[in-house]
Parts: sequence; C-alpha cells; structure tokens
Amino acid sequence: MSKCLMVGGQAVIEGVMMRGPGIAATAVRDPNGKIQVETKPVHSISERFPILKKPMLRGSVALIESLVIGMRSLSYSAKMAGEEDEQLSDKELAATIVISLALACILFIAIPTGAARFFHGVTDDPVFLNLMEGFLRLGIFLLYLWGISRMKDIRRVFEYHGAEHRTIHCYEAGKPLTVENVQQFSRLHPRCGTNFLLIVMLVSIFVFAFLGWPDLWLRIASRILLLPVVAGISYELIRIAGHSKNAIVQTAVKPGLWLQYLTTRPPKDDMVEVAIESLKAVLPKDAIPAGSGNYLTKDDARDTSDASVTETMTGGVNNDNTAAIGTDCTPQTAGVR
Repeated sequence: MSKCLMVGGQAVIEGVMMRGPGIAATAVRDPNGKIQVETKPVHSISERFPILKKPMLRGSVALIESLVIGMRSLSYSAKMAGEEDEQLSDKELAATIVISLALACILFIAIPTGAARFFHGVTDDPVFLNLMEGFLRLGIFLLYLWGISRMKDIRRVFEYHGAEHRTIHCYEAGKPLTVENVQQFSRLHPRCGTNFLLIVMLVSIFVFAFLGWPDLWLRIASRILLLPVVAGISYELIRIAGHSKNAIVQTAVKPGLWLQYLTTRPPKDDMVEVAIESLKAVLPKDAIPAGSGNYLTKDDARDTSDASVTETMTGGVNNDNTAAIGTDCTPQTAGVR
C-alpha cells in the first residue's frame, strides 16, 4: 500500500479509541458482547492558528488535545461498558482534567523536588540536586506504571492497548485487517504514548538541571512553567524516532519499547475485533485494506449522527498535530494522542 492515513489511538475501558484525520472513533464491547462505535469530528485549534503547527509549539497542542479527546473517549467507554450511567458533561470533563493534572504535578513535580533536599547531606551543588530530583521523578514514574500494571482492571485496559498497537502495525503493513493478521504483529509501537512519557521524564532531567536551587515553591513553579518546553522537545524527538531508520536513533528508543511490556498485554481475539472496528471507523471506505474483516453484527451500534463526520472522513485534514495523509504509513503517535 503506497499511501495510508496517519492514525493513532489509545486504550479505553473495554475498548479502543482511534484518531484519524479530522475524526476520532471509540469502539467498546458492551456487557451484551456487542461492539458499540461512536465517531466524532475533530477540529484542532492549530487549523485556526497555523503558527501552532510550528516545532516546539505543536507538542503542547497535541498533548492537550489528546488529553481532552482521550478523556471524552474514556467517559463514553465507561458508559457503554456499563460502569457509568451517563457521560461526563463539559464542566465535569474540565474538572476531571484539572484534578488529574494537579495530582500529576504533586506526584511527579512536588514530591521529587521536595524529597531531593535530603541529598543536601551529600552536596549543595544545585546541578547535582536537580539531577537527583530528576532521577527520583523517573523512579516514581516507573513505580507508578509497575503498580497500576498489577491491577486487574488496568490489565484489561493494557490488553486493549496491545490490540491497538497490533492493529495499527497491521494497517501500516498494508495487510487486511483481520484478527488472524493483526495477532501476528508486535504489541510494541515506537510512537506509543508510553515512549513519549519516558522521553518527557528524561528531557526534564536535563532541562531542569541548570535552574539553580531556589526555595521549594519557586522550584515547583519553574518546573510547571517549563512543561510546555519539555513537551515540545519531547514531541519533536518522538517524531524523529518515528521517521528515522538510523541505528543510533532506533537504539535510543528501545527503553521506551521495553517499557511497553508493562503498559501492554497480548490481546484476546475479541479485543482485536474491537480495535479493528475502531480503526475502520476513522478510515474512508477506499482506505480500508481489501479483505478486512467485519466484526459488527446487525444489532451492533455505530453512532454517526453528526452530519459533519461524513465530510471529515473523506476530507483528510492535513494537521501536523493530529493525523495527516502520509506516504510512509507512519502515525505520529500510537498512544498520546
């Protein structure tokens, strides 16, 4: 297949969200065993303000938009999976995102920089203290991933994560989207959000290393203010890694791939079916590989009530921050989306 759409996605509760050019789809297997699919048009703010497509700016835009779309997909999946009675309203969604970001700042910024003061007994060198803070942050991140990977419900989400990766690999290879074909591919993907988060942790070590060692509140504030810079650098690095065949670059991304052994699990066949239907929902009919399977029954639901969805499926918004028509079949992210 000479051309394919750039797509990315993420695992949700009992399902998979896929994002293509101008459209996002969430497929969920409901308690009755049927696959429910919801498609929504996606419009990036960078379409209105092209300057946000520039390097170092597009990373923060992509991160924020992926967070919002991901939270909406999680809300929908929770409802379809029978875990919630109704989806979150826009206000509830905003509150959830703010609380999540606040908790992340406490866990990955306030605690590491506060704990780093215990290294004063070794030296007062600010560079050393900042480096120790960075390694503490990395350690907390790895422990966090290990801890949630032990939870039963999260393990199922990680299985769907593996299904998402394998399905995207199969599509990139130009193979028909069938369970048999998808299951042959790796559950690791170089542009996974796990890779992005690991790169963020590593980049932050070096960016924060030379900020001096002011009081605690100034350290916390400086790190929060520099998060867009860290996200921008990290985004550009993962783009390079996604397109480069250089042996050094490929070696450098291997730790991120290894980390995916924690955040993905081999998926079951019925999970792959859900991922396939989610991916097919963001592709125009002529872009779906010939011979792909159909895992929707007559009773399965596909919500395409928004009239603008049909337009976005065939329009192909060329957006550096989301998905775009490409010739190398390489999505910019297969996780963060």
